[in-house]
Amino acid sequence: MNICVFLSAADLDDLYTHPARDFAKLLGKGGHTLVWGGSDVGLMKVVADGVQEAGGRLLGVSVDFLAAKARPGADEMVIARDLAERKRLLLEKADAVVIMVGGTGTLDEATEILELKKHGKTDKPVVLLNTAGFYDGLKQQFRRMEDEGFLPRPLSDLVFFAEEPAGALAYLEAVTSAAPAAGQGAQ
Repeated sequence: MNICVFLSAADLDDLYTHPARDFAKLLGKGGHTLVWGGSDVGLMKVVADGVQEAGGRLLGVSVDFLAAKARPGADEMVIARDLAERKRLLLEKADAVVIMVGGTGTLDEATEILELKKHGKTDKPVVLLNTAGFYDGLKQQFRRMEDEGFLPRPLSDLVFFAEEPAGALAYLEAVTSAAPAAGQGAQ
């Protein structure tokens, strides 16, 4: 499975890097391909290192103005013209999406995939990995949006919240293996 991971390129504390590395090792050991922003810095590097060390493939999608930070030695690297094209390519190449800790870029990518799901433009599973409660406030806001009628679909149709790396991958493997057997597309 090609799993797109939206995450920070910042150098972060062990509180965030250890769970990210654990998730990366699970991806690699599971024979999955990491689809990511292609950078070889910060948390992006931690995850790419972990996937590659565990035997997984790396498919990076960088952007012109960040090409100098692109990871050498990735199995495949695409350089997009701009951020909009980068997001489009990341989602095109992915079977599923995991949102890890990050800043405004990660939040932008997260809301884009959720908006596409909301409108039925994709049925790719999305997991928000809530490492160390990082997204507790966002989770609360999403629930308020649902409770007050701002979401036309149940929140559970849009995103799965996982507290641990193993739970995130287990969910993705379960829903992607079950979907073809059930013959279902977007709901």
